[in-house]
Amino acid sequence: MARLNLLEETRFEKVPVTVYPSQSDASIHVANRIASLIKEKQANGEKAVLGLATGATPVKVYQELVRQHKEEGLSFQNVVTFNLDEYFPMQPTADQSYVTFMKKNLFDLIDIPAENINIPDGTIDINQVQAYCEAYEQKISALGGLDIQLLGIGRTGHIGFNEPGSAPNSGTRLVTLDDLTRRDASRGFGGKEYVPTKAITMGVGTIFKAKEIVLMAWNENKAEIVKKAVEGEMSPEIPATYLQLSNNVEFILDEGAASLLTRFDTPWLAHDVVWTEFLTKKAVVWLSLKLNKAILKLTDEDYNNNGMAELVTEQGPAYNINIKIFNELQRTITGWPGGKPNVDDTNRPERAEPAHKNAILFSPHPDDDVISMGGTFIRLADQGHNVHVAYQTSGNTAVWDDDVLRYLEFVQDFAVAIDDDQGITSKIYTEAREFFKTKKPNQVDPEIIRTVKGLIRKGEAIAGARFVGLPDENIHFQNLPFYDRTKFSKEVSFEDDILQTMELLRKVKPQQVFAAGDFADPHGTHKVCFDIILEALLRLRKTDEWTKDCWLWLYRGAWHEYPIHEIEMAIPLSPQEVKRKRLAIFKHQSQKDVPVFPGDDPREFWVRAEDRTSDTAALYHKLGLADYEAIEAFVRWKFD
Repeated sequence: MARLNLLEETRFEKVPVTVYPSQSDASIHVANRIASLIKEKQANGEKAVLGLATGATPVKVYQELVRQHKEEGLSFQNVVTFNLDEYFPMQPTADQSYVTFMKKNLFDLIDIPAENINIPDGTIDINQVQAYCEAYEQKISALGGLDIQLLGIGRTGHIGFNEPGSAPNSGTRLVTLDDLTRRDASRGFGGKEYVPTKAITMGVGTIFKAKEIVLMAWNENKAEIVKKAVEGEMSPEIPATYLQLSNNVEFILDEGAASLLTRFDTPWLAHDVVWTEFLTKKAVVWLSLKLNKAILKLTDEDYNNNGMAELVTEQGPAYNINIKIFNELQRTITGWPGGKPNVDDTNRPERAEPAHKNAILFSPHPDDDVISMGGTFIRLADQGHNVHVAYQTSGNTAVWDDDVLRYLEFVQDFAVAIDDDQGITSKIYTEAREFFKTKKPNQVDPEIIRTVKGLIRKGEAIAGARFVGLPDENIHFQNLPFYDRTKFSKEVSFEDDILQTMELLRKVKPQQVFAAGDFADPHGTHKVCFDIILEALLRLRKTDEWTKDCWLWLYRGAWHEYPIHEIEMAIPLSPQEVKRKRLAIFKHQSQKDVPVFPGDDPREFWVRAEDRTSDTAALYHKLGLADYEAIEAFVRWKFD
């Protein structure tokens, strides 16, 4: 019976999929499989031939293998490795080289013989590439093929650098990189224009010859492409779908990457479910949007024809379910983000008392506050709450070099105008110009330039917060140490950051904390900043009485919004408030037009913000609720 249920659950999946609670759990499992293979081959006097991948996905696998080498004596003397790919052209000593990556994360930390390491050569003469690729294939074949091949998956669906259009029988070759792939790599190179346009990669056919293929994917930002690869039709547009043809493949996912698979996203379509309140709400919203019918117009037949017959049987008729879910959604909408005083708050998202709350908005970068929840920020200040804002990082990475010179030139000219000594500024200006002339892509700026860039963003943040209505004493710049430390090392302590955050929270004693919950932020800063806030609050809850009345609300950034069924507080904005929010965003001039790190969305941040909030409002309206200009959405973090 258990086997039958498993088959029923996974019937939409065309490849074997194993889901782990976390990336760490999954990575340790994969590392153990590799270690077992190595030991088995050692016992038989054979070589273990590994196909390895690069990027963020396999890093924790390599960390666990290194740990087992250092602490448990796992030897790599009998291991031969072949890496999937390398940029072309690419010097092996470059920071972005996969040679550098593999040495840093694995090879320099274990006892593998140097002659057993094979990585595509990014320095080969273009006229010799074809012969080189053929020799790479032959070397793999001469060793009996790959015993296990590790893969990640790109957002284009590429495996290795086999981009859309790759053939299922393709071999090792030179390829042209997709624009999205280059955009995703742009942060590591200091801009897309510096990312190579080509790469040498093993082919799909080469990968297929491996005795075992393990594709790993982590986090929600990979969920969409994972669903297409696992459940979609085979297509050259998504090369990972070719893995459906293999009998030796397994997808290893964490819960985020698996979240859009049918058995997790719409489980009622895959198997019998227990209709919890949350699942019922999710299913009814899904049905309404799928049929393009307001919730109150859904019928028993609609439920029966779309895999939800059991729900109607248990909780029906449809009208009763519709009314219940409609009311739940209606109650999320409030014009009082700090709570409406002197009213019954039983069915409201926020408490009525105290009427005027202490609130603190944590902004990972200096503009996340107004981009993500600018309308709510303004509303809280207008309604008389004691609102604070804390800018967690300087954001100095995201300032153009030209802006540094422009501001320094202003200071110089101002010094001349008032007949002041400009020697220090002139010296900084000269040094900055000389540095920028020879600055390499993605090179870390000297401390003084990072300071200037941070001050540029600080000034913009102050202007935005003042525009919202905050007094200067309620504007806090944390400049958390991790932000600059991680520019030089990935192994950093966050203790200073946590203690500083605890100190600020004790000073404000907020009833409301707003924090970025956009954990799919492609740069990772939002997640780190949230973890710091959460740890600070958890520690304070053990000692400080005021924390018992402190609620933590999460907002999302410019990348995407919470799904409707998860939203617990929805703040509608009028056309006038949308305009005020836009003007607050405009105070961040260094991020306007073309920011340094725009992500994969060509729209300006203010356009993304307005489109996101208007889309949320439109979804509420499609479900049959009021028609608002825009809605900002929040989810409450549950501590207990």
